[in-house]
Amino acid sequence: MSPNSPAQTIQFVQQLRQEAAIEPAPVATGAPTKETQIIAIYGKGGIGKSFTLANLSYMMAQQGKKVLLIGCDPKSDTTSLLFGGKACPTIIETSSKKKLAGEPVSISDVCFKRDGVFAMELGGPEVGRGCGGRGIIHGFETLEKLGFHDWGFDYVLLDFLGDVVCGGFGLPIARDMCQKVIVVASNDLQSLYVANNVCSAVEYFRKLGGNVGVAGVVINKDDGTGEAAAFAELAGIPVLAAIPAHEDIRRKSASYEIIGKPGGDWGPLFESLAANVGEAPPQRPTPLTQDALLGLFSASAVGRDVVLEPATEVDMTGKQQIVKPSLEVVYETV
Repeated sequence: MSPNSPAQTIQFVQQLRQEAAIEPAPVATGAPTKETQIIAIYGKGGIGKSFTLANLSYMMAQQGKKVLLIGCDPKSDTTSLLFGGKACPTIIETSSKKKLAGEPVSISDVCFKRDGVFAMELGGPEVGRGCGGRGIIHGFETLEKLGFHDWGFDYVLLDFLGDVVCGGFGLPIARDMCQKVIVVASNDLQSLYVANNVCSAVEYFRKLGGNVGVAGVVINKDDGTGEAAAFAELAGIPVLAAIPAHEDIRRKSASYEIIGKPGGDWGPLFESLAANVGEAPPQRPTPLTQDALLGLFSASAVGRDVVLEPATEVDMTGKQQIVKPSLEVVYETV
């Protein structure tokens, strides 16, 4: 309530200053203590989050873990690879149809299974017809009504776009909905920019008293040039796995084939990733400055030899600006 007298105003201001001076409690840096590990995976669009998560969740299920995979990308493609290219009904689409019919949404309407993996898609609005971030918030509200906090999973994996900054996509970090974040990146500037942005978001909310940490980075399409590994070292987070830029992986992923199977050619890679994801503690990252991020790449790659040349009025209008004397009256202060 706003103060309505000078005395109350002074008291209110003093109270705010006292609260602002209180240091937040130390954040957790150990292993998650909750029975269910809720992990948000972020990365640039197209970097391979869905590929990584589909194979990771499949491997975890084959190791006897109860896993729920939730796609939080408006493209609704997280579960496509898991289901062999088939699209499953989204929560937003289903809830809209059920609402129009006057019927409640049930688990069986939106959650589907394959070989022990439970999966669902939040979905999103069509282009120009709504806010994707608001759709994410609505989707989680529906999940809570369905009993999300009572479900008994070992792991809940959330697939989020990292290059969208509106509120809904930062929900797990801002509201402590997950214990830790994993970033998927490659050896290119744009994906590492997004990874660094996610680290900055985590650090921002840690300063506000949040508890979410970054467990590490998964390097996808690794060509061996080393920029992503160098980023991880400077940011103070571990590399959980490096998935090579291999033609066999590209071809099988393009045909919606799961490669994270025990006994398969790529089984050991995802077995190691599954172990690292489960054991890696949430850590407080050290986001890089823009110059430090650019410094991971050669000058020829990022154009650091370019000199910024200021534009002039002649450049903009094609004619010389006529400087007119100002009519403003300036009074000297005593």
